[in-house]
Formats: sequence, structure tokens, C-alpha cells
Amino acid sequence: MHPQLHRQRGAVAIMVALAMLVLLAVVGLVIDAGLAYLVKARLNAAVDSAALAAARAVPAGNNQTEQRASAETAAGDFFAANIPTTYLLSRPKLLSTNVEFNGGTVTIDVRAEAPMPVSIMQVLGFTALNPVAYAQTIRRDLDMAFVVDNSYSLYPNRVAVRAAAKSFLNKFNITQDRVALIQFGTGAEVDNPIKTSARGFDRSSMLSKIDAYNFPGSTSSVEGMWHARDQLNKVPLADRSAMRVIVFFSDGAPTGFGSYLTFNTASDCTDTSGNSIAGVMNNDGEGLNRLNDSTAVLINDKCDIYRNGALRIKKLPEYYNAHNDPKNPNDPARREFPIVTKLPREVKADLTLSNYVQNVDRAARNLPEAIAEKARDENIFVFTLGMGTALKAKGGVDNETGENLLKCMANVADAPSRCYNPNKPVGMYCYAATEADLTPCFSRLASAILRISK
Repeated sequence: MHPQLHRQRGAVAIMVALAMLVLLAVVGLVIDAGLAYLVKARLNAAVDSAALAAARAVPAGNNQTEQRASAETAAGDFFAANIPTTYLLSRPKLLSTNVEFNGGTVTIDVRAEAPMPVSIMQVLGFTALNPVAYAQTIRRDLDMAFVVDNSYSLYPNRVAVRAAAKSFLNKFNITQDRVALIQFGTGAEVDNPIKTSARGFDRSSMLSKIDAYNFPGSTSSVEGMWHARDQLNKVPLADRSAMRVIVFFSDGAPTGFGSYLTFNTASDCTDTSGNSIAGVMNNDGEGLNRLNDSTAVLINDKCDIYRNGALRIKKLPEYYNAHNDPKNPNDPARREFPIVTKLPREVKADLTLSNYVQNVDRAARNLPEAIAEKARDENIFVFTLGMGTALKAKGGVDNETGENLLKCMANVADAPSRCYNPNKPVGMYCYAATEADLTPCFSRLASAILRISK
């Protein structure tokens, strides 16, 4: 054989060997890197779920030590549930769950790895790959006013309402979040005021209060909304949380609102000192009910609005005045929310037997919308939850649905166009068709409110 030909064959053999080595490396890279990519993706998902679960588990504890332990346990459980221990021959391991409390904010950092062997890439000297993953969640501080309808129409659902409301409160942090509990029916009561400086809330007390709700009243939505905004604004500006929320639950359209009224006989409906008494007027035309009482209790006979076939008042107040100081004409809140107005529903000042129901019904619907709009101007989010088919039925003097009112209060995109403003805080509305849908609806609201973000 010619020596030159022999040398060429040797060179070809070397080139083929090198090419085979490169090909093996490429194949090994494709196979092992592909497996590592799949492991990394699954590891990322497991770490994300662990971090979110930890953030949701923080409220389960009476102090930071218990809350940290609860978060770590939840992170471990969710990590294990989302990636098998030998996924694609890897060995997933949760390295750390770090929980940091800073004022009203909780930051959770989760780290994990999944070392895995390589196959063909061993020819290049690689023995293992080690995909790692990291996730962070921030559970922001919260000031919340929780408003619960205590009206008679919910009496058949009382067990489910109590259970769902308590379940909702259990999702919040008793050492970090501030919460006020308010019930409304005919009037409204602040069961647990919000803390104005310290953080946290007394969940045990609130759960006991909710257990005692017996659903006796009518539906004066504005009274619940007024107290909700008032509670949040009692917190000094410098101490307010990053997230301020009103959560409003009801099953029906409003029927009344609170007011100081001027009676035809000046001495009627006054206290022992001769001062006017504020009460709740309903569209049924009966007497004024107690303002700070969710039950339907008449103040006294002298506060009857209708007697012997005639109205005993001639006009509605120009502005919502139920919580103003009647002795202070300069109180700026006296002209905050108009009763007599053209929009969104026209309400006239002069009252007659023929227009009483129309005016009271419209004012009862206008006022909670107005307070919700004012709350949004103050960077407060409004979340609403409605239950029952009655909310979708048209009624009242303008043949409206109660659901549209709740959507307007929450400022959601499918609310009537007259009340939706995407430039203001957009809340959430959840509809529970039956009592079985209550707890899932409350859970959806809680998840949105907590604003858990990576």
C-alpha cells in the first residue's frame, strides 16, 4: 500500500473518532440537558407552590413563632406534593424556608435543589447536574373592615353564613392584620373596632360575635358601609397599611338609611334634652328604628313617620346626616353625600304618600354606592359578595337588580357603565348562588385581598 494512502486512512480514522466523540457529546447534551430542563421546570413549580402555601399558612398561629412554624410546615408539604422524590432520577430537596416579619409585611423565601446524574455526558467528564430554584412571596400588610349582613332574609341560611364568615376571618393574620367587624341590618353595629395604632385583631372575639348573629333586621346597606369607611379612616395616615379594604356581604337590595328628620311637630322624635334623634327610615313608611342596632326596633311612638293616614314629615334631608353632630352646622361631613340628587337615581326632597317609597328606595341605593366611590378616592378597595337568586331578580321602584348595586360598589368591569371607573381601585364581586357557594366565594376574596405576589 502506498505510504501516503496509509497516512490518509489514519487521518480519516482520527477524524471519524473525533466526530463520534463530538456527536456523543451533542447527543449527551441534548438528552441530559433536556432532562435537566424538565426537572428544573417541575422544581420551579414545586417551589412556587411551596412559597404561596407558606404565605397562606402564616395566619395559622397566635404569635410569630407559631406562624413561622406553620409556614415552614405548609411549604414542606406542598413542595413534597408537587415533585416526586425521584422525579426523572433526580433527588429534590427543599433547602430552606425563610420567613421574615417586618411591620405588617411578611416576606417568605423558599430555596430548593434537585441533583441528578448524567448519562452520556459522562464521556466529557460530567458526573451530575444540579438544578436549583428560588421563589419569594410577599404577604402585604392589611387594614380591613368586614361588613356582614344580619337581615331577616338570611335567617334560613344563618348556619352557613356564620360558618363562611368565620372561615374568612381565619385566613388573616391576628398579629399583623388590622380588622374591624361590622354587622348591619336595620341599623349597624361595630362589633369589634379596628386598632388605630397597634397591629393585629381579636379573632376569637369576632368569631364569638358572629356565632351570636340571629338575623332579625331589614337591609340598610349604607349604615354598614358608613361604619366600614369610618373604621378604616380612624387609623392615622402615617400608620395606615399598604392595602386598605372593605369586604361587604349581603343577600339583597337596600331598603333604608339613617337620618335626622324634621317632624311637623317640632317636639316629636327628640330626646329628654329636646335634641333630635337620628334613626333609620325604611321604605315601608313605618317609624324610625334605632340607628346603632341591627334589629328592627322602633325608637318610640313620637318617631313614627306615618300615622293616621298621613306622613308626619314633609321633606328628606338634603344630605346624609345620620352620623353628623346636629349641634355643629359647620361639620364638613354634613354635605358629603347628597340624598336629594339627580344621579344616579333621582331623589326629590318633598315627600308625599305617593312618592315616599320611590324616594326612600332610591336614596337607600344611592348612598352605599356614593360611600364606596368616596372610599376609592381614598385608595380603599371594595370587595363585595352577594348570595341568593333574589340578587339577580329585578325589583324596587326602578326595576333594578341588587347584584348591579354590589357590582357598582366593587367597581368591577361588568358593573353598569355609569359606575365603572378603571382609574380607581378595582375590587372584586363574587356571586354565591347558594349557601354552598359562600365559603368558596369568601376564599376567592381572601386570596385577592392578601395580594400574595412573587
